[in-house]
Amino acid sequence: MNTKAKLLAASGTAFLLSGCATHSVLQNPGDSVYGEANRQTMMAQVINPEPVYLEPMTTSGEHAAAAIERYRNNEVPDPSATSTTAGVTGGRGGGGGGGN
Repeated sequence: MNTKAKLLAASGTAFLLSGCATHSVLQNPGDSVYGEANRQTMMAQVINPEPVYLEPMTTSGEHAAAAIERYRNNEVPDPSATSTTAGVTGGRGGGGGGGN
Protein backbone atom coordinates (compact mmCIF):
# COMPACT_ATOMS: atom_id res chain seq x y z
CA MET A 1 0.00 0.00 0.00
CA ASN A 2 1.16 3.45 -0.68
CA THR A 3 1.29 6.22 1.91
CA LYS A 4 -1.92 7.91 0.73
CA ALA A 5 -3.91 4.69 1.03
CA LYS A 6 -2.48 3.99 4.50
CA LEU A 7 -3.33 7.51 5.65
CA LEU A 8 -6.86 7.21 4.27
CA ALA A 9 -7.36 3.81 5.93
CA ALA A 10 -5.98 5.09 9.25
CA SER A 11 -8.19 8.18 9.23
CA GLY A 12 -11.25 6.10 8.31
CA THR A 13 -10.50 3.65 11.12
CA ALA A 14 -10.04 6.50 13.60
CA PHE A 15 -13.34 8.01 12.49
CA LEU A 16 -15.19 4.72 12.93
CA LEU A 17 -13.61 4.03 16.32
CA SER A 18 -14.57 7.49 17.59
CA GLY A 19 -18.17 6.25 17.63
CA CYS A 20 -17.16 3.57 20.13
CA ALA A 21 -16.15 6.11 22.77
CA THR A 22 -18.04 5.42 25.98
CA HIS A 23 -19.93 8.09 27.83
CA SER A 24 -21.32 7.31 31.26
CA VAL A 25 -23.94 9.43 33.00
CA LEU A 26 -22.43 8.36 36.32
CA GLN A 27 -19.09 9.94 35.42
CA ASN A 28 -20.60 13.31 34.64
CA PRO A 29 -24.27 13.54 35.73
CA GLY A 30 -24.59 17.21 34.75
CA ASP A 31 -23.73 16.58 31.12
CA SER A 32 -26.11 18.36 28.79
CA VAL A 33 -26.25 15.30 26.51
CA TYR A 34 -28.83 13.76 28.84
CA GLY A 35 -30.95 16.85 29.48
CA GLU A 36 -31.91 18.84 32.55
CA ALA A 37 -34.87 16.63 33.53
CA ASN A 38 -32.69 13.54 33.70
CA ARG A 39 -30.07 15.36 35.80
CA GLN A 40 -32.72 16.62 38.23
CA THR A 41 -34.17 13.12 38.58
CA MET A 42 -30.76 11.66 39.37
CA MET A 43 -29.97 14.37 41.91
CA ALA A 44 -33.34 13.89 43.64
CA GLN A 45 -32.35 10.29 44.39
CA VAL A 46 -29.23 11.33 46.31
CA ILE A 47 -29.65 11.27 50.09
CA ASN A 48 -28.36 14.27 52.00
CA PRO A 49 -25.45 12.92 54.11
CA GLU A 50 -25.86 15.72 56.69
CA PRO A 51 -29.58 16.51 56.97
CA VAL A 52 -30.69 19.52 59.00
CA TYR A 53 -33.85 19.14 61.13
CA LEU A 54 -35.90 21.99 62.59
CA GLU A 55 -36.26 20.20 65.95
CA PRO A 56 -33.90 17.80 67.69
CA MET A 57 -34.55 14.09 67.34
CA THR A 58 -36.14 12.99 70.64
CA THR A 59 -36.59 9.29 70.13
CA SER A 60 -35.17 6.76 72.55
CA GLY A 61 -35.21 3.03 73.18
CA GLU A 62 -37.64 3.49 76.06
CA HIS A 63 -40.03 5.47 73.87
CA ALA A 64 -39.93 2.80 71.15
CA ALA A 65 -40.39 -0.02 73.69
CA ALA A 66 -43.45 1.72 75.14
CA ALA A 67 -44.96 2.07 71.66
CA ILE A 68 -44.38 -1.63 70.92
CA GLU A 69 -45.97 -2.60 74.24
CA ARG A 70 -49.07 -0.47 73.47
CA TYR A 71 -49.29 -2.18 70.07
CA ARG A 72 -49.05 -5.66 71.59
CA ASN A 73 -51.73 -4.86 74.18
CA ASN A 74 -54.03 -3.38 71.51
CA GLU A 75 -53.94 0.01 73.24
CA VAL A 76 -53.08 2.03 70.16
CA PRO A 77 -55.51 4.95 69.79
CA ASP A 78 -57.58 5.06 66.64
CA PRO A 79 -56.57 7.81 64.20
CA SER A 80 -58.88 10.77 63.93
CA ALA A 81 -61.31 10.60 61.05
CA THR A 82 -60.47 12.83 58.12
CA SER A 83 -62.41 13.52 54.99
CA THR A 84 -60.79 14.15 51.65
CA THR A 85 -63.74 16.17 50.38
CA ALA A 86 -64.25 18.58 53.29
CA GLY A 87 -64.54 22.15 52.09
CA VAL A 88 -64.08 21.29 48.45
CA THR A 89 -66.38 22.88 45.92
CA GLY A 90 -66.27 22.10 42.26
CA GLY A 91 -68.00 22.64 39.02
CA ARG A 92 -69.31 20.26 36.49
CA GLY A 93 -67.23 18.94 33.65
CA GLY A 94 -67.73 20.12 30.11
CA GLY A 95 -69.47 18.09 27.47
CA GLY A 96 -68.06 16.54 24.36
CA GLY A 97 -67.74 18.12 20.96
CA GLY A 98 -70.40 18.24 18.33
CA GLY A 99 -70.72 15.79 15.53
CA ASN A 100 -72.09 15.72 12.03
